[in-house]
Amino acid sequence: MTSIPAFISALGRYEFLQSALLTAVMVGIMSGIVGSFIILRGMSLMGDAISHAVLPGVAVAYMLGINVLVGASVFGILAAVLIGFVATHSKIKTDTSIGVVFSAFYALGFILISMAESATNLHHILFGNILAVSDSDIMSTAIVLGLVILFVSFFYKELLITSFDETYAKTYGLKTQVLHYGLMLVLTLVTVSALQTVGIILVVAMLITPAATAFLWTDRLVTMLFLSAGIGAVSAISGLYFSYTLNWASGPAIVLMAAVLFAISFICVPKQGFLKWRKGGRPA
Repeated sequence: MTSIPAFISALGRYEFLQSALLTAVMVGIMSGIVGSFIILRGMSLMGDAISHAVLPGVAVAYMLGINVLVGASVFGILAAVLIGFVATHSKIKTDTSIGVVFSAFYALGFILISMAESATNLHHILFGNILAVSDSDIMSTAIVLGLVILFVSFFYKELLITSFDETYAKTYGLKTQVLHYGLMLVLTLVTVSALQTVGIILVVAMLITPAATAFLWTDRLVTMLFLSAGIGAVSAISGLYFSYTLNWASGPAIVLMAAVLFAISFICVPKQGFLKWRKGGRPA
C-alpha cells in the first residue's frame, strides 16, 4: 500500500491525479450542500429518482453531440414534474409515483444507450471514471459548484423556512413550488456533475451520506451545510487515496469512505450517538 507521502508525491507528478482530486473535492462539497436540504425535506427518495432519471437525458446528449448537462437537466426536471403531477392528480402516493417514474426513465435510458452503442460510456455513467476527467469536466463541475453556492446563498432563508415548515412558508407568501423545482434543477446539475466521479448508481450515496453524518453532529442548518460539505470533501480525498493505492474503483471507494465517517459518527456523537443509547441515555 502506497504511503501518504508517496501519494502526495504522485499528486505532484501526475496531472490526471490532480484533475481527479480537484473534481472529486468539488463534487463532495456540492453534494454535501444540496444533500443537506434533501434529507431535511425528507426527499431522499426524490434524490434517488432524479439520479436515475437523468440517464435518458445523458443518452440523448451523447446521441445529439450536445453537453450532457443540458440533456440531463431537461430529463431531471421532467421527472420531478411528472412525479408531482401523478401524485397530485391521482390517489397514488408520492413514494409510489417516484418508483413508477424513475424506473421508467431508467429503463428508457438503458434502451437509448444501447441504441447509441455506447457500452463504454454506459459503464462510466453507472460507476464513474474519475481518473479520466477532462479540462471541460473540471470547468463544468466548477460552474455547477458556483451555481449551487449562489442558489443557497440567495435563497437561504427561503430554503430554511420551507425545509422545516412548508405550511408556514405558504401562509407567509413564499412560492414553495418555485423553490422546490429550483432545488430539483440544482439537484439535477449536481447529479450530472457527480457522474464522472461516482456514477449514477452511487451518486445518491454522496448526496445523502455526508449530509446524514453532519445531521448527527448539529441542529443548526448553517453548521450542517459546512460540516456536510467538509465531510463530502474528506470522503473524496480519502476515497481517491485508497483508489490509487489499492487499485479500488474510485466511485465505490469514495462512497465507502463516506459510509465509514457516518459509522464513526453514529457511534461516537456525544449527545445522539449509539454509545449514548447503550449507556442508558437519550438523545438531547
